[in-house]
Amino acid sequence: MADLFDVRKRFLENPYTIKNVRQDFSAWHQGRPHFALWAIDVDFSAVRQQVQAANQHLAGLLLDGYCRQPHITLGISGFLSNQSQYADNYSASDLEADISALESACIRPFEIEIGSLASFSSAPFFHVHDSGNSLHALHKILHSISDGEHAEYVPHVTVGLYSDTWGTEMVDHRLHVFSQGSMIRRSISRISLMRYNASEIGGSLLTIADYDLQHGVLQWRQPLLAMPDRFTLS
Repeated sequence: MADLFDVRKRFLENPYTIKNVRQDFSAWHQGRPHFALWAIDVDFSAVRQQVQAANQHLAGLLLDGYCRQPHITLGISGFLSNQSQYADNYSASDLEADISALESACIRPFEIEIGSLASFSSAPFFHVHDSGNSLHALHKILHSISDGEHAEYVPHVTVGLYSDTWGTEMVDHRLHVFSQGSMIRRSISRISLMRYNASEIGGSLLTIADYDLQHGVLQWRQPLLAMPDRFTLS
């Protein structure tokens, strides 16, 4: 389990940040419009204010137009498609397996703390901690494909994406002098299946369904998957 010392060490091992660019990503999505993930929605006032403050503090380093609302990714699921020729799809059977795993795990509501500003090579973020390791337990059971940057799961709330290859020592100093607010504590009682448009970088998230941790019930928010006994993906 990575702590902030390990995260910072890995960040500084590379001399430069990763440059993010605005493009269609057609070679990646292959015409599949929607990409799904399991996440926790933390889009509430205290977190929004912290993310906005960090964004302003890192002005000039981040890609314009990042509008993804604050969230904690639990599983990077895949493209919402049943086309069997792609290995990075999130199919009906994957969804069924995730729901079954959640029901079996019986993970109950838990507390999180959103704290220090840190960074991956591609993006700055706020580190998230929970004393009972429920976040790691959820990540372990939910269908997830590799994100390609770091093998170890680090719960976080992304601030934005770097717009160029900035020197990591310079960026690290900017992170270090950020005027940190108080630790944000929040009780988590649900997780969400979300999606975003695959052709947009940093585009907004749409919640498809919520899973109630207290009662073990999936509650649909969008008609895309709203089938009581079977799931139809398009």
